[in-house]
Amino acid sequence: MSDWPDGWTDDDQDRSGYGRGRGSATPESARVMPHVGRPPRQRSPHHDAGPTPSGQPNPGYDSGWNDGQVYRGSGRQEPPPPDAPYPYGGQGPDQPKPRPRWGRRIGFSLLALVLVLVVVGTATYFWADGKLNRDVDLEALEDRPEPGEGTNFLIVGSDSREGLSDEQREEMRTGNAEGSRTDTIMILHVGSNGNTMVSLPRDSWVTIPEFTGSESGNRIPEQGQKINAAFSIEGPWLLARTIEHNLDIHIDHYVEIGFGGFANVVDALGGVEMCFDEPIQDENSGADFAEGCHQLDGAESLAFNRQRYQEAEGDLGRTKNQQEFLGTLADQAASPGTLLNPFKLYPTMSASLDALTVDTEMSLWDLRSMFWAMRSAERMNMPVADPGYAAPDGSSAVLWDQEQADALMEQLRNDEEVTVGVE
Repeated sequence: MSDWPDGWTDDDQDRSGYGRGRGSATPESARVMPHVGRPPRQRSPHHDAGPTPSGQPNPGYDSGWNDGQVYRGSGRQEPPPPDAPYPYGGQGPDQPKPRPRWGRRIGFSLLALVLVLVVVGTATYFWADGKLNRDVDLEALEDRPEPGEGTNFLIVGSDSREGLSDEQREEMRTGNAEGSRTDTIMILHVGSNGNTMVSLPRDSWVTIPEFTGSESGNRIPEQGQKINAAFSIEGPWLLARTIEHNLDIHIDHYVEIGFGGFANVVDALGGVEMCFDEPIQDENSGADFAEGCHQLDGAESLAFNRQRYQEAEGDLGRTKNQQEFLGTLADQAASPGTLLNPFKLYPTMSASLDALTVDTEMSLWDLRSMFWAMRSAERMNMPVADPGYAAPDGSSAVLWDQEQADALMEQLRNDEEVTVGVE
């Protein structure tokens, strides 16, 4: 076998003796190899600019050295995709950062805020619902009128001293009477044609109907008495029964607050501002206020609501003061300064819920509806025929104008716009 490259023979060798195994070998003359040209390189416009005359490097000068691009074979590598990790892709330290996604951040923040509000609101609801003292079962009443349109709340302020210390009784001048009587009796009608607050003077002469005490079991005979006697005899049950019997109106809900609870609510709220056109002084209640505006604390508010001896209208004048005070109290409790301040809102709610006794069917939404209606209700007294009626028992009482009273109750039952007694 020949070990020469294909196509070569011994005859092609130099006859001068050069070759393998020859003793006197001479080098072969140089061969001309075919040249493969390199692709021309793209040059920048400043490639041949060279250094500046001052010797400083020309910023546009291209020395021809590789500029850092990586070549494979005779082709240039493609740039990395945008999502490749830095340093082979992505955002380098000198490149602009992407804009923050504010829409997503705001959305997550709003969602978190809503969740917090839902949790706090739910916890507050169950906390408040658990504190409400539902103690009066109105369904135990006898011979009840049919429910009418709208909702009727019976609001009672009692002179109960329960829970008051000796110092508090002295400060509030409540005395030491046992039991409880009504200082305030109001019917608040909440309806689609407006809200109406009607005060029933506690000295109103009425017929107390027959009644069997739900707790005592006592059978109460029918009798003529002042309306506050019904509360003294059999509490809220006989009072509600007496009002339904005399006015033929269905009582949907019952709300009661005592002396101590009333004062605590005012103090938790930080006081109630009241303005007087003239000085008020009453030794019996302890009211002593100069003309002008005053921030009344709990004890002072109680004294103002109880005073009646300076009023020219006596008990009728006192009921007007009570209505004005309750409207002002509701306004201040519903103000942004209270609702948006948890350090004032929660103490006020706690004091209010602790102070109230309500019926067994009362919900927090019903209580809120009553409270809101007090702010804008039309306020009036029961139409009166004789404010100094000589009662059969020899006392001075208030006698209603029964014809006007019936017309007023008819408008409330039908949830009509109230025109009777409106000044």
